[in-house]
Amino acid sequence: MVDGSRYAIYVLEVCVGALLVWRGTFRHLRVLCVYVSGLFLLDGVARSFVLNLYGISSTEYYHFYWLTDFALAVGAFLLVCALFQRACAHAQKMWGFVRWLLVLVFLLVGGISAVTLLNNYSQPASRHFAFEFSQNLYFACLVLITLLYVMIQQYAIEDDCLSLLVSGFGIQFAGQAACFALLTLSPGGGYAERINDLVAPGCTLGMLLIWAYAIAKTPQEAPARLRASGERAWVGVAADS
Repeated sequence: MVDGSRYAIYVLEVCVGALLVWRGTFRHLRVLCVYVSGLFLLDGVARSFVLNLYGISSTEYYHFYWLTDFALAVGAFLLVCALFQRACAHAQKMWGFVRWLLVLVFLLVGGISAVTLLNNYSQPASRHFAFEFSQNLYFACLVLITLLYVMIQQYAIEDDCLSLLVSGFGIQFAGQAACFALLTLSPGGGYAERINDLVAPGCTLGMLLIWAYAIAKTPQEAPARLRASGERAWVGVAADS
């Protein structure tokens, strides 16, 4: 079942990338295209190659897995930043504030991860900075994507593609955060790893399915509609105040 979910994820990653090219939306969603490509190349190709070469119990695969997880976590954060930028396309001043806030969040996550690593240096599970950083960054992304969804609803931004991309990412981050929390609270627990093996692929499948639907079904002129609807929303807010 786990192998079936893994191969289904690989197929959906290719489908999402193909849809981005076929629909021509990769021009407006470059970061999404890079992120999906990274998912397939790092998770589907590179990890499988290292796994077959060294084995699942090898030190090489362990370090490579968390190194690629670190890279994917950073990529996910950059995609969140890109979605915020799209949502703020109508208000450059707001994007200027949000941009510095995102930089602050990233630096804060890095600092907290470093402090946690130093305080728990004697614990083997905490010696790997990539694990701590990825865990904290996924939690931060979950909070940020929730705030972005609230922002879209608050200002009535009419961008169906953006809303669906945010919703799909929310499913992924919620699953990742829950799995990381379970693994942290249950060190060495086999049941936690088994739950993670089921929940994590399921959340990724849900995210990719929503993304595929968003790219295939939503209008390609969404950025223009986003700008116009956003301007109307901000004018209404200014008038009310």
